[in-house]
This record gives sequence, structure tokens and C-alpha cells, in this order.
Amino acid sequence: MNITLKQLSILEAIVEKLSYTEAAKSLFMTQPAVSMQIKQMELQVGMPLFDRDGKRVTPTQTGTELLYYAQNIRQQLEEASEMIEELKGMKRGKLHLTMASTANYFAPQLIAAFHQEFPAAQVTLDVSNRRGLLDALDNNITDMVIMGRPPQNKKINGIPFIDNPLVVIAAPSHPLAKREHIPLAEVADEHFIVREADSGTRIAVERFFAKHDLQLITGMEMNRSEAIKQAVMAELGLGIVSLHTIEMELALKRLNILNVEDFPIMRQWHIVHRTGKRFAAIPEAFKNFVLQHAKELIDITPINNPSSMENT
Repeated sequence: MNITLKQLSILEAIVEKLSYTEAAKSLFMTQPAVSMQIKQMELQVGMPLFDRDGKRVTPTQTGTELLYYAQNIRQQLEEASEMIEELKGMKRGKLHLTMASTANYFAPQLIAAFHQEFPAAQVTLDVSNRRGLLDALDNNITDMVIMGRPPQNKKINGIPFIDNPLVVIAAPSHPLAKREHIPLAEVADEHFIVREADSGTRIAVERFFAKHDLQLITGMEMNRSEAIKQAVMAELGLGIVSLHTIEMELALKRLNILNVEDFPIMRQWHIVHRTGKRFAAIPEAFKNFVLQHAKELIDITPINNPSSMENT
């Protein structure tokens, strides 16, 4: 095939706008010119790229597959452009970072410290759930991801950089809040406010309870740690959250950490990226900065409980 970068850009624009006319406007082209380029691409491919229904167009399976490669080519060209500019001695660069919502409680500390050493770095930060993190990696639309448990995938590389203890929390008025050495089986009889089913925290907790031949009793389901904390403070049940998320609530005595048998569940935070991904200078610098300095930069409340290390 002899498809040009311009034609791939046209393909992306049409998929985004679902219209030849609107795509042409966004590219400062005429609609007939856009149609001609698509016809040339379809002749090259030997299959239609779009289904047409009046003025609205939708990509065929072939068009969708070609779009995937078009987006990857554009991403790689952008990375190459950044690399070349930095090799020319420019003291600036871009970092696209995607992270789990829970990581948002400590990541700003890392970014702020990084900016002190690289003040011209331009950081784009996306916060998402686990499904969004995996999509960002699969589609190569981010430099790297900060998440708990990386997927077991040869195309993905995960590097641990700091512990992520999961603890049981309760309102100070809860009957278990003043207890010491609480058996796990007793806690298992309580109702828990939990994260959504495909969250990394939820998966780790359910695996932990199953390992101890117990079943987690779920009450309400929330898609943010902040919502879980509010529900627990309102005495709607117990919660299991990352210790990184409750520093303020502990200081203000709005939540208690329960001293439960075999807790905390000791997970780890990872920097995750596609295997073989070639970083520009700024993303590479950030990755190395986090691996070297995260433990000294991120404050974490000490826990005296013996911990249960999650296998990763």
C-alpha cells in the first residue's frame, strides 16, 4: 500500500466528525478533495473504509482497523519530533501521564518536585479507572501509567516504585474502632463500601478474602475512594482503601484504621508503559526521577499491623 500521512489524517478527521463536510472544514480542505483522497485509499486497500447513510458516515471494520494504525503512526511521529527537538538542545519537552484515581492523592507531590528540576516540562495529566488505564496503554495514547497491579501482558512493562498498603477503615463511632487485634473472620461479617467491580483495589480485596476462604460482604458500590471515605464517615459500613488516600481524615480524627488480622494488604504502585516504548527525554527523566525519589517524597502514615503481601 502507498498511503500518505495526509490521507491518514483525513481518515482520522472523518472518524472524529462522522462527516466528510465537517472533516473537510477542520482540515481546511474542500469536501470533494476529501472524498477523492478516501476513494484513493479505498482503491489502495481494496475495501470500503466507510458506510454512508445520507450525510453521516461510519467506519467499516477495515476503516476502524486502519484508524488504529493511523493513530499509532501519528503518536510515533510526535514522539520522534520531540526526540529530535530535544537532541537539538531545546530545554523543554512534553509528558503525558495517566494515573489511577487513587494515585491522585500523592502524584502531585512527584510532579511538583519534578518541575523543580525540569521547569519547562509540559505535563498533561489524565485520571481514570482501571479500564481507562488499560485502554490508554493498549492504544498508546499516553507515555506511561501510574497504577496498582499491572496487567499480565508481555506487551506491558510494570516497575514498582513504592508500597501501597490497603487498610480497613471505620467511623470513630463504629463498635470495632476501639478494638485491638480484630480477627479477620469477624470483620468479614461486616458490610463494606467497595469500589467498582473492575477496580484494582476491589480485585485485590476480593482475592485476599478468597485466599482466606472468606467472602466479602458488599453493601454500597462507589467508583471513587473519596466517595467511600464519605460513606464510611456517615456510618454506612466499613471500607478498604489505600493508606495514601486518608492522611487528612486520620489527622482530623474522622476515620480510624482498624487493627485487623493479616492487614494491611501490601500492594505496590507501578510505573507502567508499553514494552519497548522509546521515550523522549522528558518522559524518560520523569520515569527515572520517580524510581529514584518517590520513597523520600511521598509521606505515608506508619502502620504497626503485620501485613499481607499481594502477589504481583
